[in-house]
Amino acid sequence: MGRNLAVIALKSELAVQLARRGRTEAVERMVEVQRIAQESQREVREVREVVRGYRKADLQAELSGARSILRAAGVDCRIEGEEGTRLPPEMESALGWVVREGTTNVLRHAADVRRCAVRTHIDPDRSVLVMTMENDGVTDPAAAGTGSLPGSGLKGLRERLHPLGGTLTSGLITKGSFRLTVELPVGAAGI
Repeated sequence: MGRNLAVIALKSELAVQLARRGRTEAVERMVEVQRIAQESQREVREVREVVRGYRKADLQAELSGARSILRAAGVDCRIEGEEGTRLPPEMESALGWVVREGTTNVLRHAADVRRCAVRTHIDPDRSVLVMTMENDGVTDPAAAGTGSLPGSGLKGLRERLHPLGGTLTSGLITKGSFRLTVELPVGAAGI
């Protein structure tokens, strides 16, 4: 993209000079500028599609990946609840990101992790989907943190959940055990 912009700048400058001298080659240069600009626009659209796809996370794929990665690391990983529940795509994606970030945090911050459980259930009294991700093995409570530092993954998750009316809480629950809890309203989603 940077190269294309540099070429556009140079060729359009050349076209201006040629036009000022009354040279017909100016039209040819501007046609080249137009072609390069259109090519650049196509590239931008392609990049947007890639980024848009990257911003989405498939919940089932993330759950499967979490189980696989954690088991490969020697962690007993259990995933329970609400199989077959159809969620709106934006909720699926948000929960997929929670699983992805939660799995990363388990591996990064729980040096002695042996067990991890991801549980999902719908609380019909409150019309809320609740997902918890719980693990043991936290040897440094300060490292586990609460996601309050700027740029932290948990802060980013809160920002993803907010437009959906969701909340995220996290913290130590017992010595060495950590819980991440997400609550998303489901009444409006028709679930």
